[in-house]
Amino acid sequence: MSATTNTPPSPNELAEWNQSLEGQSPQKILEMALERYTPRVILACSFGAEDVALVDMMLRINPRSVLFYLDTDFLFTETHAVQDRIIKHYQLQDDQVIQMKSVLTPAEQASQHGEGLWLRNPDQCCQLRKIEPLTRVLQQYAAWITGIRRDQSPTRAHAGLVEWDAKFGLVKFNPLASWSWEQVWEYIRAQNVPYNELHDQHFPSIGCTHCTAPVMPGDDPRSGRWSSSTKTECGLHR
Repeated sequence: MSATTNTPPSPNELAEWNQSLEGQSPQKILEMALERYTPRVILACSFGAEDVALVDMMLRINPRSVLFYLDTDFLFTETHAVQDRIIKHYQLQDDQVIQMKSVLTPAEQASQHGEGLWLRNPDQCCQLRKIEPLTRVLQQYAAWITGIRRDQSPTRAHAGLVEWDAKFGLVKFNPLASWSWEQVWEYIRAQNVPYNELHDQHFPSIGCTHCTAPVMPGDDPRSGRWSSSTKTECGLHR
């Protein structure tokens, strides 16, 4: 699929879409995304709780749906393990799961930018290992689906169910925006969805090994991400 230039919906269209979808189930929002944009829509999957729930919902609507994941080369063993379980559980084909990696290997990154870049400049590390490969994959699509929820953080509190993502130039669907953490887990358990075992070890939000720590009950669920710095987002959803 070649890169394309997408035309944004008008502000009125976006407002109408959000008004019609507010209060609807995530499945209804996914149905709209898939009906309007297949085959030029893709799910961003980090294999966290929200994303595996969306994988299950999406494949029930269209078993040939496509997802991608960002392999930063610093993912947890448990993240790779749940990826394998998801692929096996849903019998996904190779063309349904797209791996995106940085153009730099970890060794090349260390050679060019120094060892432990995530400690000295975590924004640059995320730019190299997440934003650049994300930009490459999204250039091929007209819409993407994410697991953003409004109660995840103050920066996500006003997320729309449908948005125009000006940074990447395509429509962005957030089917779980109005859901709580508890609702996500109710769905996972009810549908027996494979999930990352780190969630059972006080990891509500899971990223790279160097920048993710466990979170004790009652603490901010995202406080385990970049806990040694003021950074709160990797830049995918700004």
